[in-house]
Amino acid sequence: MLLKVPKENVPIQEISVKKNIRLFIKREDLVHPEISGNKYWKLFFNINNYLESNPQNPLIITFGGAFSNHISAVSALGKLSEIPTLGIIRGEELEKKWTHNPTLVFAKRNGMSLKFVTREEYRHKEKLTEFLQDEFPDALIIPEGGTNKNAVQGIKMMMNDDTKDFDYLCIAVGTGGTVAGISEFCEQNQEVMGFKVVEDASLENRISELTSKRNFHLIDAAFGGYGKINDDNVRFINDFKAKYDIPLEPIYTGKMMQKVFEMIEENYFPEGSKILCFHTGGLQGIEGANMLLEKQNRNLII
Repeated sequence: MLLKVPKENVPIQEISVKKNIRLFIKREDLVHPEISGNKYWKLFFNINNYLESNPQNPLIITFGGAFSNHISAVSALGKLSEIPTLGIIRGEELEKKWTHNPTLVFAKRNGMSLKFVTREEYRHKEKLTEFLQDEFPDALIIPEGGTNKNAVQGIKMMMNDDTKDFDYLCIAVGTGGTVAGISEFCEQNQEVMGFKVVEDASLENRISELTSKRNFHLIDAAFGGYGKINDDNVRFINDFKAKYDIPLEPIYTGKMMQKVFEMIEENYFPEGSKILCFHTGGLQGIEGANMLLEKQNRNLII
């Protein structure tokens, strides 16, 4: 079954701030209940082009970590499209305890087969991909995070007439595909701000390979490192939910919004600016984050 463009536009909600600027958030987390946010659009052309090629032995293979939004989304997509899926999971130690991991349990419930590999094997995904393509010649192999040229084309679907009237477009950055798509397809006068949640020196070059424009710049929003959650992150997410009734997850959109608010307080944006932030979903990750926070006797994400 092909993925479809929703009949109604994803809503854009205004976030009230005290400064003389206007802040909005585009609720891509609402595009699909299980294939959430930018994952829906990054997979859109990957899966539709693959299905239109009528593969003889269809199979989707992809990569991810223990609480990966991408693994969760691909497993749901496989179930929806009635295509077998295989997830290559980083960390062989998870093989004996995956039943305690909500993301992997969800993936298995959707029919995804899981193959656990060492971190060393995972670092050499190019070789692993070649081996898998030889073993499964009809398979569609999607890279970690879903970032490739098809993904960039899919991100174009996040842009429409409703997104044209903004000065700044803000997006959390993991593997770079989403910010590349926003950069490629935004209006000429718009500035694209990528909020890095990973400490990866190669990100800017990788994004530059995926977009023909140089209208983006990257801002550190890792708050201690990828997947690290400090008490201020939890406090911000809970306060944001209480005030605006919008849930945020702690790895991507939560950190981006926290950094945006800090920049607003520091008067980074000129008066009269209109800022649009993209909510890229991933709310399934809250349960896993809370498991870790609970083990550390810390406050949980509401």
